[in-house]
Amino acid sequence: MDFVRFGEIRVSRLILGSNPFSGFSHHGPEMDLQMMRYYKTGKIKETLFEAQRLGINTVVSRTDHHVMRFLLEYWDEGGTLQWFAQTCPEVGPQEMCVERAVSGQARACHIHGGVADHLYAQGRLDELVPVVRQIHETGMLAGIAGHQPGVIKWAEENLEVDYYMCSYYNPIGRDDNPEHVRGMAETYLEKDRKVMTDLIKGLSRPVIHYKVMAAGRNDPAEAFAYAAGCMRPEDAVCVGVYTEKNPEMLEEDVNLLGKYLARAEK
Repeated sequence: MDFVRFGEIRVSRLILGSNPFSGFSHHGPEMDLQMMRYYKTGKIKETLFEAQRLGINTVVSRTDHHVMRFLLEYWDEGGTLQWFAQTCPEVGPQEMCVERAVSGQARACHIHGGVADHLYAQGRLDELVPVVRQIHETGMLAGIAGHQPGVIKWAEENLEVDYYMCSYYNPIGRDDNPEHVRGMAETYLEKDRKVMTDLIKGLSRPVIHYKVMAAGRNDPAEAFAYAAGCMRPEDAVCVGVYTEKNPEMLEEDVNLLGKYLARAEK
């Protein structure tokens, strides 16, 4: 496994995402429920230890009660993955989420992409300036996620962050609601992927590339080949896995990323 540096923090090029652990399938309520039934706490911890065995050292997950519970159990049982926390609008204000990240010993904290998209649509992104300041004051790295390229452009000009999380796709509108609405129709467009990856080339901070699989809609080999071709030497990629039908999925993802990064470097 290759690693990069986010400030003083060593980060694996492949970061484990956790949407499937919370039943966010992006394929509808039936699949959401299937994921939740599969990912009982024991299965989640098994997946975290598998990631650790494969050389992954970082997990991105929400600042909610469910996540913080399984991470605590995992660490108590000898787990070593570091937590990059994502604020969570269902829990409460962004400031409360930052406090929860601190209490859960996160190494970094970033603004939820849906929240940032919503504030962008409302013309209220300035509200994030004190939140980023609060994150830095705790000693954590600070970041911002976004599905809208406009969010990342604004952050590049107005925020002192340590990293960006850039979604390849903008599947649902967040104009009226920052939260993910289960069952809402989602759209994954190639033009959105192209716009975001073109933007990434000129950013001044490391980027975590996410939603590279279009929530399982893209062929894994194509998705990792594309991402590897767009990742700069300082960047990483975040993917979640749903292993019910393919227990080797995470190892296959690690191998695909390594294969296509090696090709890209040539």
